[in-house]
Order: sequence, then C-alpha cells, then structure tokens
Amino acid sequence: MEPDLIQTEYTDDNIITLEGLEHVRLRPGMYIGKLGDGSHTDDGIYVLLKEVLDNSIDEFRMGCGKNIDIVIEDGTVSVRDYGRGIPLGKMIDAVSIMNTGGKYDSKAFKKSVGLNGVGAKAVNALSSMFKVKSYRDGQMRTATFSCGELAAETPLELSSEKNGTYIEFIPDATIFTNFKFRDEYVENMLRNYSYLNTGLSINYNGNRFLSKNGLSDLLNEKLTSESLYPIIHLKGEDIEIVFTHASDQNGEDFYSYVNGQYTSQGGTHQSAFREALARTIKEFYNKNFEPSDVRNGVVAAIAINVEEPVFESQTKIKLGSKDMGKEGPSVSRFIGDFVKKEVDNYLHKNSDVVEILLRKILESEKERKAISDIQKKGRELTKKASLHNRKLRDCRVHYNSSHKMAEETMIFITEGDSASGSITKSRNVDTQAVFSLKGKPINSFKEDKRRVYGNEEFALLRSALNIEDGIENLRYNKVIIATDADNDGMHIRLLLTTMFLIYFPDIVSHEHLYVLQTPLFRVRNKKETLYCYSEEEQRKATQKLGTSAEITRFKGLGEISHEEFRDFINVESMRLDPISIKKEDSIKELIRFYMGDNSQTRQNFIIRNLRVEEDVVS
Repeated sequence: MEPDLIQTEYTDDNIITLEGLEHVRLRPGMYIGKLGDGSHTDDGIYVLLKEVLDNSIDEFRMGCGKNIDIVIEDGTVSVRDYGRGIPLGKMIDAVSIMNTGGKYDSKAFKKSVGLNGVGAKAVNALSSMFKVKSYRDGQMRTATFSCGELAAETPLELSSEKNGTYIEFIPDATIFTNFKFRDEYVENMLRNYSYLNTGLSINYNGNRFLSKNGLSDLLNEKLTSESLYPIIHLKGEDIEIVFTHASDQNGEDFYSYVNGQYTSQGGTHQSAFREALARTIKEFYNKNFEPSDVRNGVVAAIAINVEEPVFESQTKIKLGSKDMGKEGPSVSRFIGDFVKKEVDNYLHKNSDVVEILLRKILESEKERKAISDIQKKGRELTKKASLHNRKLRDCRVHYNSSHKMAEETMIFITEGDSASGSITKSRNVDTQAVFSLKGKPINSFKEDKRRVYGNEEFALLRSALNIEDGIENLRYNKVIIATDADNDGMHIRLLLTTMFLIYFPDIVSHEHLYVLQTPLFRVRNKKETLYCYSEEEQRKATQKLGTSAEITRFKGLGEISHEEFRDFINVESMRLDPISIKKEDSIKELIRFYMGDNSQTRQNFIIRNLRVEEDVVS
C-alpha cells in the first residue's frame, strides 16, 4: 500500500438512502444536464420548461387539447394545457414521487417521450416554488411544493374550468445562480414544437406559434441557401419526412425526431433514413451512384412515432430502439419500406424534380472524381493522424458514445502551445479535449480543394473531430474556438469558421460550433479578485474594489495561468458564443465578403459597425 494513502472507515453509517426527491437536488446534472444561468440554449432552466411542456405535448399527441398557454415573467413560469388533466386522486404522487406516472401504461400514453416518470418530479425538486392544478370533469385540485417538499394542498373543489393541467414554478436560485429566461431561446424551442405538432397552438407571452405545414416549415427555417427544387414532404402513419437539395451547400444535413423529441445525436431512425433515401434514389435512376453523391447538399428531416422508445441517454438525444413497438416491424424496415414506396412514387410523378436532382448528383459525382486522388490522400492522412494525433489531447468520454456525460463533451481549438498548455492543465479530462493549431489555418475560401484536403493540419483536425464522412459520428458535442481576442485571434476564428461553413456546414447548422469568451482584465485587491470580459465590466470592478486595486490586462490566453483558466472553462461558468447562420444569410456571400479580396469594402464595413471599447484589442 502506498504510504500517502489515507484509510477511512467504510461502515453501515456510510450507506445513505435519499428520500423523495433529495437525489435530484443532490445530483441535478444526472437529470437535466448542465445548470447554467440561461445564457445558453442548453442551460438547465430551459430543460425544466421542456420537461413540463413535454407532458402537455403528449396530451395533444393523444388527441386531447389543441392549445397550450405559457407565461414567463420575472423568472416565474406557468404552463396551462387543455388535455385530460392529471387524475385527481394521484395528482400529488404524479409530480413528487419517483417512478410514478401514467406513462408506464402504454394504453394511456402510447407514443410519448417521457417514459421514465422523472420529468415533472425533477422540475418540482429543482424549484423553490412548484404549484400544480388539475381540472377534470367539473372538479379541481391544487398542491404547492417548495424544493420538492409538499407545502400546501386543497381538497377536491368544484370548477367550471376546461379540463387540463396548470403548472407554475420558479427555478431554485440557489441552484440556477442569477438565472434569466431569454425570449429568443424559448421562442426557438416553441417554434420547433409547433413544426412537429401540426395544428397545435402555443401561446407564449402574447405571441402565437402555429405551424400549418409541419416539417416543411422546419426545413425552410433550417435552409441556409435556396433549394434546387420544392421541398418534398411525405407523410404516413407514424412517419413524416421532408427533404430537398440546397443550391450552395456541401455535405448533408439531417434532423431527426422521435415522438416530438429532437434527437440531436440521431440514432437508428436517422441512420435508416439516410441509407434508405440514397438507396431509393439510386434504384430509381438505375445507376450505381455513390451514396455520398446522392446525399451531397441534401437537407432533410424525419419524425417518427415509436411505442416505448429506448434512448441512449437520460436526455433522449439518441434513439436506440431497434423496433417500432412490441409487435411492430424494425425501425430500419419500417422507414426503408416507406421511403422506397413514397419517394419512388413522387419521382415518377415529378419529372422536373427528376431532372434537377440528376444534375445535382452528376455535379457532385464529377466534383468528387476530380479531386478523388487528393481526397484519398486526405483520408490516408486522416487515418494516419487517428493513430497518433500529436495535435490532440483527448478526453475519456465522447459524444458518439452512449455515456451519460456524452452531451458534456467539448474540444477546444487553440492557437499555439502556450494557450493549449493552460487549457490542458486545467481541463476536465473526462469531457474536455484540446487541439492545438500551429499558426494560422489554411484559407479554405481562397485555396482550391486539392490544397485544402492535402493540408496536414486540416487532416489532423478532421481526424480529431471524426467528421471525414459527415458529422453523424462527431466525437464532441461542442467544438469551441479558443483564440486570443486580438487581430490574429479574430482572423483565426474567421478562417476556422470558413472551413466549417464550406466543408462541414452541418457543424454550424446543428449548433456545435462556439467561440470561447475569456476575460480581458483581472481586477483585484487583497480581499477579492474579479475577472472582466469588457471595458465596462472592468470599470465597475474598479469602482467596487477601489482605485488602488491592481488591474491586469490579459493580452493572450497564454498569459492566464492554468489555475485561473479552470474557472473560465468550467461547465457552469464558461461563457460561449454560439456561431449560427440563418436562411437569409447566404453562406456563399458571407464567406466572399469576409474572406475574399474586397479588403477596402470589408474595412469600411468594420469601421461603420465596430463597437469601440478602450484597450479591448491591442
């Protein structure tokens, strides 16, 4: 035994049983992922809202209630649906006792998302105030909780209200520090709910979200360039698919949903759809096209309903189900048969689309063959790099695994050894990887594809991310550009963003790409240290700590010690700016503007739009 190990007793007293919802409060990350303050779309307060909403959505999907009313004001959330209402006798148990709920009975909830009996209980446990009201057939009941503990309840009362459930909650500020709901994040969530539930009206703070065209509306939202032909929209029992090919887009972009739940990591249904679509189109033309040529430029979505779906994580981001239900066909066969029949029929009836699609496939094939040698060499480089990627300091858990921490995985792309050294020493080795750039990346816009694919550093990065054949096996949920906040650092951000937009646009469209914010100043006195991300924050910190406080300006990430860096890349306190693009932003025009030869035009634009903050950029 090593002499420095300390022995501690392990007795009956060490065995602890947590009552009620205590475990949720003790380990909230197991139930809702990260906590956060609401500044990012995946912060815990939005998961709380989603868990409550999922129950209301399930009511709609069972044919009960076409309206949901949501109000968020000063941190208080209320959700009222017009479904069947929670059975009054078991209402309190349904929101407070683990492994209790109607969704274990597949007769009452055949194709719901929340089958684990956790959702509303987790919200209850993590709220300083949680109120539930259920209205059923002229009667109602109310109960109020605090941090999962029952505070008050009312006996059955008569009511003239329509059937349904009302839930109101306030996230616990001791868990979600300084939290704030952001309208744009909530509205994006509700917009997606409306696309997946045609005919459902969601009313949020006076705004209404209603989709008439379902997944077609979703795809129009996701397209970042014009489609080559009208969106193909096909529906069947328990399945809905949409797809088109974008005019200025490489790669393939798939979105998938199960029982109204966005499966960001795909799963059996998405894989089956990708394969069936390429196979059906190949067979229609009776040509031995490469699947990658058929799918190049495709933007598509699939939504299926499955009885008792099996997901590969608590947060349901990847479908693991092999079958549609206990007595149903396999997921692969069900989707394959539908795509084969419906897509083949559509193409036989729409000769104009057939011509456009064929031209697109042939163009992709021609382009692939023109650079096939260099792509082959690129793949060889990637394979060699994967054996020993000297640029990569990997983590233990990966996004393309079924590990419970898969969603927390991230990779920092850093500028030089000094910056990567600080992050490497302070990172969480389970979920945080580091990739170190040597100098500036290749300009993917100005250089031809032969040089880009033959670039060793580009090959090493593709290998690290595992995106040679698309993002389905992406190894990290967040790809984070971590460069200095100076001119060189900004240029590297542009070069990397350009590379992703041209070669792997789905990294951006699926919200995997981020920029890390790091402090520009440290202000401290003998009692307190404050880190500031702007000139304004630095002024306020100086006022708080006094004019005699020491002010340090960080000129680069390498100047920040690894002890300090630990706080800046901590999941709870890290500041990330997501890189996103919308349909009205033409990728081709954006890249041409920022990376082309129009230096004077670009300079004038920056001068007109720059926010000047003293000493922020040196």
